[in-house]
Amino acid sequence: MKTKIGNRKTMLQRMKKYWTLYALAIVSFVYLIVFRYWPILLQFVLATREYSILGGIWGSKFVGLENFRTLFQSAEFQRILFNTIRISVLRLVCGFFPPIILSVMLFDMTSAKFRKFSQNILYIPHFFSWIIVYGIVQVLFQKTGYINHILNFFGLESVDFLMGTKYFLSILVGSGVWKNIGWSTIIYLATLTSISPELYEAARLDGAGPLQRVRYITLPGMKSIIVFVLIMDLGKLLSLAGTEQILLFYNPSNYNVSDVIGTWVYRQGLGRLQYSLSAAVAVFESTIGLILVLICNKIANKVAGVGIW
Repeated sequence: MKTKIGNRKTMLQRMKKYWTLYALAIVSFVYLIVFRYWPILLQFVLATREYSILGGIWGSKFVGLENFRTLFQSAEFQRILFNTIRISVLRLVCGFFPPIILSVMLFDMTSAKFRKFSQNILYIPHFFSWIIVYGIVQVLFQKTGYINHILNFFGLESVDFLMGTKYFLSILVGSGVWKNIGWSTIIYLATLTSISPELYEAARLDGAGPLQRVRYITLPGMKSIIVFVLIMDLGKLLSLAGTEQILLFYNPSNYNVSDVIGTWVYRQGLGRLQYSLSAAVAVFESTIGLILVLICNKIANKVAGVGIW
């Protein structure tokens, strides 16, 4: 009993001593509750209601899983799910490895000034809005753009890259990778700086070349963060398609390949005011993401020996 009282006093003394840290922790906790967990709860509730403006979320009619049934029985569901998975997988494959390779190249640069210059150039596109990115794409790839001027210079016919489905995925994924590749290197570069320089010095003395140092020192040192990023990306697989970008890039000529879950929700939620159906889609995406995270984390623990937990 005395031990419990003593521990309680010690805890109160610690809280009094570090009250500023506890205050900051409480603010963060309140933020998570109000802006993260509470909206998730409302989303689950809304997905089971037939939302009406007068009744609100809690006062609307309870319909159970009817919104999910409507979603899965929709004639468009199979198409938008396939498009979402295809674009998301392409983004994941094309956007996952380049930042790793680029971060290793930047880390191995001998000139600190050139490294900083390269990093600044690579980071800039991340701060461009998708509207600016789309403007750049239009200037380059529209029928009167610079790419077609080059083709015409060599006697080739102009190509309308932005119309139709032939080049849509390449331009969409390519512009997305270009925008985010530099910013994605930050977390890998931070990990590389934590690797002891003595390991590289010892490897050089043993005669290890650059590729051998990357294989036996750099990549093993990055293994945990690579697995972490991969698991998190797989967890948001259905949202990797990039609704904001697609809303700018798609048009009637490429609807068959560009219409994804996000754009469908945009039309249903804002166009037809079917908020409950949109919430059901969000719950579906969250559930699939959670399942993928759990599965991938378990596989990573067994295969690579590392995981999120």
